[in-house]
Amino acid sequence: MTSDITKQMIQKIPKTDIHLHLDGSLRLTTLIELAKSGKIELPSYNEQGLRETVFKEKYIDLSDYLKGFAYTCSVLHEVENIERVAFELAEDNLAEGVRYIEVRLAPQLHVNSTTTIKDIINAVAAGLEKAKKSHNKTEPVKSGVDLPFEYGVIICAMRSFNKHMGEYFADLLNTLNYMPKRELCSMASLEMARAAVDIRDETGLPIVGFDLAGEEEGFPAAYHSAAYHCAHSHFLGKTVHAGEAYGPESIFQAISQCHAERIGHGTFLFEPEMIDDRAIKDPECHIERLVEYIAKRRVTIEVCLTSNLQTTPSIRKIKDHPVKHMIDRNLAVSICTDNRLISNTTVSRELELLVHELPITKSQFKNIVMAGFKGTFFNGSYNQKRAYVRKAMTLVESILKD
Repeated sequence: MTSDITKQMIQKIPKTDIHLHLDGSLRLTTLIELAKSGKIELPSYNEQGLRETVFKEKYIDLSDYLKGFAYTCSVLHEVENIERVAFELAEDNLAEGVRYIEVRLAPQLHVNSTTTIKDIINAVAAGLEKAKKSHNKTEPVKSGVDLPFEYGVIICAMRSFNKHMGEYFADLLNTLNYMPKRELCSMASLEMARAAVDIRDETGLPIVGFDLAGEEEGFPAAYHSAAYHCAHSHFLGKTVHAGEAYGPESIFQAISQCHAERIGHGTFLFEPEMIDDRAIKDPECHIERLVEYIAKRRVTIEVCLTSNLQTTPSIRKIKDHPVKHMIDRNLAVSICTDNRLISNTTVSRELELLVHELPITKSQFKNIVMAGFKGTFFNGSYNQKRAYVRKAMTLVESILKD
């Protein structure tokens, strides 16, 4: 580990997680308990068994990584379960010094005959709010020694789907089976964006952003431009899973056609050989201009190291990851977990991996931590966000100095 950045420092400083999937971040004990009570079949009903069969240290590929979501999503159809999982997720983050999180979920995966999209989102917010109130009334927060806990909810649409991904998608495919898949995907994401806006405006819930997740190659973000236009027109923050399994073109499309202010993963940003568009005559020049655009516009890249190590065969160690190249180019890099359960990680562990494996200066480390705070889709006014970021900066600098 970089000598002047200790494990204790990392644990103590206030941190963020702005790329955090609810359905990939359950406590393993909670998954087992909810599965038992709901009579849902698991490969094992003890932690060690599930770690060996489903939630492994290493996965074959992305498809293997995603298998665990079938089990986590199966227990997230009842609102009380969702509220509990959201509360526990906030508690787990608070315990390791994380003070701001944006929890993302695809409500269409969880709705059924007894719950609506609004019910799902309300349950997530209720769980997070409960944790917030508990933390923010503590003496360290009141005295200014600790940072208040804040959160936002990001609504995900799916790039593609099938009938096994939930009742909503099964009904859609059965009812409109005459429509091309591309149009169905576009329609579903637009409906999700409209619902996010309507629920935010009706209830005041902290729905701060819109996201696009799922299989990237073969399902371009451009198919969902109408949904992103809706989100953009109604002042929702925009982030897109891009460059995780496909090349720079995916990232360019997210920015140019989906108004993306943040990029989820961005792993293959620097790969000219992955550009397929024949209209791009000079791939290296295209990437250079794209990188400069991202740098100048401060488009935040949500980097998830362990997740990438587990799902990308070409990245087997941190030194293979482009994160150091991103840092050297002064991109706004925020270190995130992606899925705390699936990847068996925490924000602190991700930061420890970074400083242990790469020559990161204390100044660079501070910039990475603060990029998370600055890149938030903060649920409040600009002045409130500035005050919150300044408070975080003061605490981070004080801890790193001491």
